[in-house]
Amino acid sequence: MSGDRIQKVLADAGVASRRAVETMVAEGRIKVNGEPAAAGQKIVPGDRVTVDGRMVRHSMVKEATQVLLYKKRAGELVTRDDPEGRKTVFKKLPKLDSGRWIAVGRLDLNTSGVLLLTNDGELARRLTHPSFEIEREYAVRVLGTITNETLNKLRKGVELEDGPAHFDKIEAGERAEVAFDDEDDGAEAKSAANTWWKVTLKEGRNREVRRLFESQDLKVSRLIRVRYGPILLGRGVKSGGYRELDKDELNALRAAVGFEAAKKPKQVRERRSRPGAEERKIGDVPRRDAIKKIDRTAKPAGWTGYKPRKPE
Repeated sequence: MSGDRIQKVLADAGVASRRAVETMVAEGRIKVNGEPAAAGQKIVPGDRVTVDGRMVRHSMVKEATQVLLYKKRAGELVTRDDPEGRKTVFKKLPKLDSGRWIAVGRLDLNTSGVLLLTNDGELARRLTHPSFEIEREYAVRVLGTITNETLNKLRKGVELEDGPAHFDKIEAGERAEVAFDDEDDGAEAKSAANTWWKVTLKEGRNREVRRLFESQDLKVSRLIRVRYGPILLGRGVKSGGYRELDKDELNALRAAVGFEAAKKPKQVRERRSRPGAEERKIGDVPRRDAIKKIDRTAKPAGWTGYKPRKPE
């Protein structure tokens, strides 16, 4: 058995993205059959794989891809364990038969809105990798007035500590556009000093939206991610709740990163069996009844019982 590379196996099992698995291997956090794993090592069914001492259930048959839309609330962390005991999104998620949920990117402590989670490590990697240019859209409440000069700077790009950055789109928004938000913080939200903006970018650097506004001496008082790629936050999910993406949403998400849509299962045609004797008919009479009426001893008219001999 040739097996698959450890990066692929653990990504398919939902442990982490392939790149993250490579880092974990280099750090010595992964063992195969009790020995430290090597980069690119092949895994076959029956191998015992552990990550940080915990057994990983893996299979050479990939589990069906699942994606959750979680509506993160401000104050929640996107981490599995927090030493301070604060709320984390992972504690609220349903359990998987195998593997684990992987967050598609992160939202900082004070940011709310769309957070996607999946059991497919490769899908998570593609959705976050800059080369796929997946759009993220945010509703931003800004304290202060934004001039046309400032808008032009934010569109063209400004220099941040980790390199240049810019908004692909930035336009004025209305409070009604984020009416689905169920975390309204009252009087401050209605203050005339606050204005709402819609911004879009194609990368997910740490606190990038906030830092772009702060570079122009503007304070972000509220930040909500309302879209990730083709997936909209919409209504119907309360803060701290989640729902599973439907088939069309999942196919749209896969298409955005170059995956083929899940193939529809072939429809099995119902096999029609031949009717039984009781269902077949001779004329208008059911065959079974017609046969019963036949007198097999009756002789044709004029029958004498004489059979002429065949000529030799």
